[in-house]
Amino acid sequence: MSNLTVRVLVAVVGIPLILLLTMSGGFSFFAFVAVVSSLALTEFYALARAKGAFPQAIPGILFGLFLSTVFIFARLRDAVLGFLLAHGLGVPAPTMAQYFLILFLLFVPLMLLVELFRNKGSALLNVAVTVFGAAYVSLFFGSLIGLRELYIPEDFPVYLHFPVHGAPDDVRATIDRWGGLTVIAVFASIWMCDSAAYFAGRAFGKHKLFERVSPKKTWEGAVAGFAFAVIAFVAARQIALPYMTLTNAVVCGAIVGIFGQLGDLVESLLKRDAGVKDSSSLIPGHGGVLDRFDSLMFVSPLLFFYLDFIVF
Repeated sequence: MSNLTVRVLVAVVGIPLILLLTMSGGFSFFAFVAVVSSLALTEFYALARAKGAFPQAIPGILFGLFLSTVFIFARLRDAVLGFLLAHGLGVPAPTMAQYFLILFLLFVPLMLLVELFRNKGSALLNVAVTVFGAAYVSLFFGSLIGLRELYIPEDFPVYLHFPVHGAPDDVRATIDRWGGLTVIAVFASIWMCDSAAYFAGRAFGKHKLFERVSPKKTWEGAVAGFAFAVIAFVAARQIALPYMTLTNAVVCGAIVGIFGQLGDLVESLLKRDAGVKDSSSLIPGHGGVLDRFDSLMFVSPLLFFYLDFIVF
């Protein structure tokens, strides 16, 4: 089979599965992101080894998994506290920010202590790569959970923040559905951006975008990718995201169109530095997990902040 045929077959199987898990939300979507980000982090550590570093893969992946739980913290806290209180136990519950700080204050010294007894290569380089990889891959990727996780606790004053009315359960179901559709809109916008940039670059590309890092990318392709990313988000707003204004949709599309393409260039830089073409061969016809989700890792944190602090 040709490479294009393999890519299409993988997409036919993979895209419906991703959409199903996205709309399921909750711990199912968390598990999906946790698995994918762990695979991506494994690939990142392989790139680091190609440059002579010896990252602590298992502690780093474990750290990354806990970092991902930051974005499902409210749901996780309520589930754990509910279980403990039902069994007559009570424990102090940190805030999301405190939990995030606790993770760094525990894991970073732990990895330094491991390096103390490891005696393998450069301790400074090993710890730096281990911690940076967990932050760059798992934390950035995990913010996608934050986009999906429009979790509404029982005592949350929902009517002050969301333009939706009705019975409390119906309101929560509607908002949860918005979370899934928002993530699908992000996926669609990135896919449209990548496809438009690829085909426009092949057809009209004459001016190199960043030849040192990615020789085939052109300004013509980048402009087309930006335009279609915005169009995709505006269309998503019209079809499925009534909580967004037109301005919100344009801003979200612009974030995808600019920073999604920058994220792709950053991953190309890392691969070129490591001397490899793909981060792995895990996904037939597509390369590695990092190759497929590099744009998403740059876009998700910015969209998370924009929606959390501006839109909501």
